[in-house]
Formats: sequence, C-alpha cells, structure tokens
Amino acid sequence: MRHRLFRTLLLGLIVCAVASCAQTSPVTAPAVHIDDYGTPVGTQPVRAGGVLVMGLSNDPDRLDPTTSSSLYTRYVMSTICEKLYDNDSSGNLVPQLASDQPQFSPDGLTVTIPLRTGVTFADGTPFTAASVVTSLERHLTMTGSQRTGEMGPITSIDTDGPNQVVIQFSTPFAPITAALADRAGMIMSPTALTKEGKNFGDHPVCVGPFKFVSRVTGSSIEVERDPLYYDAQDVHLDRIIYRIMTDSSERATALRSGDIQVADTMSPQDVGSLAKDPDLHLLQSGSFGFQGFYINVGDVAGAGAPVGRINTPLAKDPRVRLALSMSIDRQALVDQVFKGWYESACTPIAPSTTYATAAATACPLFDPERSKRLLAQAGAQIPYPITMQVMNISDQMQYARALQASVAEGGFDLRIVPTSYGTLLDEQKRGTYETLLLGWSGRLDPDGNISKFLSTGSTSNYSGFSSPGLDDVLAWAAHTTSVQRRGALYEQAVRYIARENPYIYTYRLRNLTVHSVRVTGIEVYADGTVRLGKAAFVSTGKS
Repeated sequence: MRHRLFRTLLLGLIVCAVASCAQTSPVTAPAVHIDDYGTPVGTQPVRAGGVLVMGLSNDPDRLDPTTSSSLYTRYVMSTICEKLYDNDSSGNLVPQLASDQPQFSPDGLTVTIPLRTGVTFADGTPFTAASVVTSLERHLTMTGSQRTGEMGPITSIDTDGPNQVVIQFSTPFAPITAALADRAGMIMSPTALTKEGKNFGDHPVCVGPFKFVSRVTGSSIEVERDPLYYDAQDVHLDRIIYRIMTDSSERATALRSGDIQVADTMSPQDVGSLAKDPDLHLLQSGSFGFQGFYINVGDVAGAGAPVGRINTPLAKDPRVRLALSMSIDRQALVDQVFKGWYESACTPIAPSTTYATAAATACPLFDPERSKRLLAQAGAQIPYPITMQVMNISDQMQYARALQASVAEGGFDLRIVPTSYGTLLDEQKRGTYETLLLGWSGRLDPDGNISKFLSTGSTSNYSGFSSPGLDDVLAWAAHTTSVQRRGALYEQAVRYIARENPYIYTYRLRNLTVHSVRVTGIEVYADGTVRLGKAAFVSTGKS
C-alpha cells in the first residue's frame, strides 16, 4: 500500500512549474578555491594554557540551543555544549555524546541511541539517558522552540537503561541523525534547566571542553576550560573570549595587530590580502547553506502560527515573485560584489552534496524583459515597490545595493532598510517585514535546509508559506532512506519552490576564517561552525 501511494504521489507531482519550464542560464564555472578546513592539534608541539580571542562577526542571540536561530550562537555553543552527533571535515556524521551510530528498527519507527559513559556536565551533574530525554523533550515541545520542526514526527522519547535513549516516530524519519548533529542534539544539564527554566540561555550549562563564564551583550562572551570534561587532556587553552566585532575591516586590522587571534566571516574585500600575510592563515570551505531573501507571503502572527492573507501582489501572486527572481543577475552580482569568492545559487541544494543534480540546482534565466511582462500579466504597478530589511554590515549593504540595481531592470523599486542583526532575527520570527535578506549556514541533510523553512506550521517557516503538495513531497523524502528516491523527491521539492518563490536563493558563500599562525587546531567545516574547543597556541614562534 505504501509503495503504491509513493508511486502515485511521485507521478502526480511531476508537473512543469513555471520557473522550471523557463530556459535556464548556462552554467558558469566558479573561481577555483582550495578547501582548507584546518587540522586537529594531533602531535604538533603546543603549549598549555593561554587566552584565545576571537573576533566574532555578530552578537549571538540567547545561548539557548532550544530557541536560538543564530549561526553565531553555534560558534559559542560548539565549545560549551556538545551534541549527540557531529559532522566531520568529510561531511560524515560521527558520534559525539552518543557512543555509536543510531540503530533503526526494520520499520524505521524506533531509533535507539547508545550514549557515552563516564561523562559529567559542567556543574557536576551526571550525564545519563534521563538527562538526554529531558533535553530532547524540551527541544521538541517547549513554546518558542526552533528545533521542533527539525526533529520529525516523534511520538515518544524514553530511556532503555541508563545509557540508551529510544525515540519512537509515527512515520520513519531518515534525517534524525543529521538533526541531532546540530542544536537539536545539544544536551543541557537537567539541574541547570530546573534552576534556570526559560532563562537557561543566560547561564548555559552543558558538556563541553569549556564552560560558560560571562556575557556582556553587544561586547563579549567568555568561556573557560572545564576540568570535568571527559576529554580534558586534549583541551589546551585556559579561556576563550569572543569579542563582538561586526565590521570586517576592524577584524582584519585586529588580526594584523595581534589583538585577536581568529576571526570568522572575513569579507572577500579583505581576504585576499590577509591570505598573503605570513603571520596569518586562511581557512576556507564550501557551504551546505545558501544566501537570499525571505518574502512574507502569509506570516501574520509569527513563525509557526497559522498563516493568513497578505493582500499585496508580491505576497499573493507567484507571478510577481517569479518576476523578482528572474530580474536578478545572480552571477554578475557575486562577481561584482564578492570578487569570485562566492558562487551564484538558485535552490537549497548545495552542489557538493549527494543530491546535487542538474535539475535540483537549476537557475531561471536572468530575463528582465520577461520579468516586466510577468508584472504586467499580474496587473502589478511598474516599477513595483518592495521594502527589504538588510543587515547593517558592509558586505550585506553592498550586495543589497547591487541587487537594487539589478531588479530595477526587471521593473522593481527596491527600498533598502538597514537593520541590526538582532532586530533582523526578531522581525524574521514575528513576520513584521515584507522581504528580508538573510541566509542559512546549511546542514548536511537537505531536509534541514528545506523542511525547516517551508513546511506548513514549522516554527522556522518565516515566510508564512503553506503548500500541501510540497509538504507531501518533503514528508516522503524524510520517510525513505533510498538516496535515489530522496533525490527524485528533492528535485520535485525544488520545482515547487521555484514555482512559488517564498524564498529567493541568490548565492552561496565560502566560509572564510582567518587565524594567527601562533594558533593551531582551529577547524571550520562546510556546516559553517568555527570550532575552537581543542585549539592551542603553538610552542614555538612569536610569543
């Protein structure tokens, strides 16, 4: 019965969407850059102790893995709050607080996770299966959780002895391991959860090489080595200070002067010269994520709430959104603004992953004349006015201005509103915007890059988009472990998205992190997280 339904659904969904029927742009080969993810300390000679200062490109939201939606929170949490699983530099899912890969029952409805033993939270609370259940249930059910939509159709979470957790699903959910390799898999001290409740993010306590010390909002976050950590012999630094430095040129200057030893998200305007500095080292990698902008098509009561009607041509007519997509000269914009470091992108499927087929990554042709015809067919005024919230940092503002010029050719009048990062996140969650320029650092499994944002009712569905057809496709893609079937379904999902355009994908960045050669053991993978937990100062060279 299930197989018949699958075939019927798949055949019924092979429809020619407006965008996918359009001629696609010829593929332009991106500039060639060699990935350097960094390397573990290993047997390198390093010295014990020291304070590492990182220039952090934005102020994280609250340090609570349940409610956070900020990439920069992931940077900090990677040192203080380990997960059940993690990505490695090759894109494999590996155990972290789990002791092995999850075990799936033959019907896929029961997932058993074995856990490490002899592990202690930073406050001395023992790490047990019961503590894991407490955190997973909080991620799944807490009001305001950003993790609920990532965890799938869970019916129960229970223990099987002190060192195993059993998760029951109503239908199989293949992406669960990948979900537990990010914030949904971060395990919090139950003692701290009881004490702090919803204020846990002000004093987070987890398992990690470091433990939280203090935070000055907008200025700095400090963590210190945790002697209770199970792998403490491989932790070298005494402290890490994350200094909030939103200006890329300021971070570049601080790197050269030695005021900071590492900085994330370096601007393509600066990274070329930094890479030539003999005292500095560039780490770079492709990204599982994407950059682009949300269009509010129905979020009238906040992300995850029932969608409503927004009575504007942009919100209610997919022809207007398709026209907007076709008015963007993606390749020209990344070449102009980012000097060949980034590449154009039109879908949530990253080119370096298993599911990157020609159909799953295809772009509509840049065609401003057709854009204006679509606007005319929709009865929209030309030029059509759009307001866009944009993060008030140099690269984003420069891109937005170039985007403004591009879409003007297609009949749009783009009005840019510079906005702080924290405000941008708040307006994204509340739905108090028309369009909003903001990307996603990406996840290894495509479900984490699509369902999270576009499934009906997801707490991260910031566009207020609802499509029963897309919901069905994504559900089937999550049900099966067959790469071939999942690939076919994600191609269908991409066609739905390209027809409706609730989010318009524009480019894919490279993760550009620079650190002093005085430091080693810093790693950055395609998931975008800068890993400092086992970094160290080298024992030779400049003091």
